[in-house]
Amino acid sequence: MAVPGKSQPSTTPPPELAATELFAVDAYRREFEAEVVEIDREAGRALLSRTAFFPGGGGQPNDVGWLTLGGHRVDVARVGRDGGRVWHWLADAAALDGAQAGSAVFGELDWPRRHLTMRTHTALHILCGVIWAEFQIPVTGGNMDVGSGRLDFPFEAMSAELGERMERRINEEIDAAHDIVVEFLGRDLADEDPALIRTAANLIPRSIDPLRIIDIVGLDKQADGGTHVVSTAEVGRVRVTGTESKGKGNKRIRLAVEDAP
Repeated sequence: MAVPGKSQPSTTPPPELAATELFAVDAYRREFEAEVVEIDREAGRALLSRTAFFPGGGGQPNDVGWLTLGGHRVDVARVGRDGGRVWHWLADAAALDGAQAGSAVFGELDWPRRHLTMRTHTALHILCGVIWAEFQIPVTGGNMDVGSGRLDFPFEAMSAELGERMERRINEEIDAAHDIVVEFLGRDLADEDPALIRTAANLIPRSIDPLRIIDIVGLDKQADGGTHVVSTAEVGRVRVTGTESKGKGNKRIRLAVEDAP
């Protein structure tokens, strides 16, 4: 994760991305139709012409849900990238027996799980923005589960009082109902923006151009490949569940996302 950026990106996604990785351009897409591109029967997985399943990355867990092939609805146990392509691992590999390249597929996300993940990811970005606004320090690490997560910062000291203060500030920004916009920024412009290249962007392969940017308008802008809600108000409520010291200059804040009262 980075810190608020200044360069002016575009809202137009690359055509190939928009056509194949639906999660990158429409986080609210719950269902989709596609065709089988390749079957790996030994691994029990399928490559599709397009998908709304997020494959995991940047700390965000992958989606799960269901694929219907040949009239059989089967659980998608895992989704992940392999060789740059998004594969879907099925809980019952026998469902692939009648499938072949060109077979029609209908995909469905486990939407309650995905939506809570989106809320969680946005909450972590809000924390990142709040820390930058108050202390001008970037996040140095992080991870998330469905409904909870943590971020690390280069504080020299950490306290429960700081955690309480951050909880209050995060919820203030949630109540502010900031719009959240997905944009795309060419690497040349990204290289000129220290706010983007200071942390996350310099870990992204140079072959990814343009960069996908998540802009919490007025609070936080950073290179990010995950899924988010469209307004901070949709996050609900955040509770800071712990503050920890992970060594000199490395302090951790843990949070949980809950429904609004």
